[in-house]
Amino acid sequence: MRTIIFSDGATKGNPGPGGWGAIVVTPDGQVTELGGGESHTTNNRMELSGAIAALGCIRNEGSPVDAYTDSTYVIKGIREWIWAWRRRGWKTAEGNDVLNRDLWEHMSSLVSARGTGNVTWHYVRGHVGTPGNERVDTIADSHARKVPVALYRGPLAGYSVDIHDMPDDTSTPVRTSPRKEKTVAHSYLSVVDGTPMRHSTWAECEKRVKGRSGAKFKKALSPSDEVDILRGWHVDPDALR
Repeated sequence: MRTIIFSDGATKGNPGPGGWGAIVVTPDGQVTELGGGESHTTNNRMELSGAIAALGCIRNEGSPVDAYTDSTYVIKGIREWIWAWRRRGWKTAEGNDVLNRDLWEHMSSLVSARGTGNVTWHYVRGHVGTPGNERVDTIADSHARKVPVALYRGPLAGYSVDIHDMPDDTSTPVRTSPRKEKTVAHSYLSVVDGTPMRHSTWAECEKRVKGRSGAKFKKALSPSDEVDILRGWHVDPDALR
């Protein structure tokens, strides 16, 4: 039997007030929801904090873990990048200090304590209706906004979230090197006075944002990229026109 965890992080501004959320479901059918936040932080720190809290909550170190997150930063960092960072003395390939080293070292120690291969990381795309991911997003967002949220602790039979409703494909998206990737635009996004809009050409987008104080704009490479961009701007993707 395997332990299931979901985790997520959110910020209102990056940096800004942030929150994290986590769910732990143990093989004996017990559910624990966790959440917390910081007054000034980054989205990546909150993503890491959620995963760390979930892993740290598991008492049975012999139980294999399936860890679900919508953060490729967390997955690629713990599975791939951390080894090169260590070899370079916690420096990036460009020679800069690795950000969030304290959290990476903490999470690495938790993963190592479970034994080689006992934590399997799964990518779930955010905001597509995966129940576990939607719930941890709600918890994280609530803490970022300092809004009270009731956390469940009890038997799986009494849990309202269908935690076992998973997507068929949980593989991490493969991205080529930025130098080789073709950046053909799917659309251009703009936000003016809090209202998001989709444009088919850069000329249309530029016309809307030019000279507008506080306007935001960015090229999106896919529909999912649109969602990620708007989420990073703290704009509801459903409001996109």
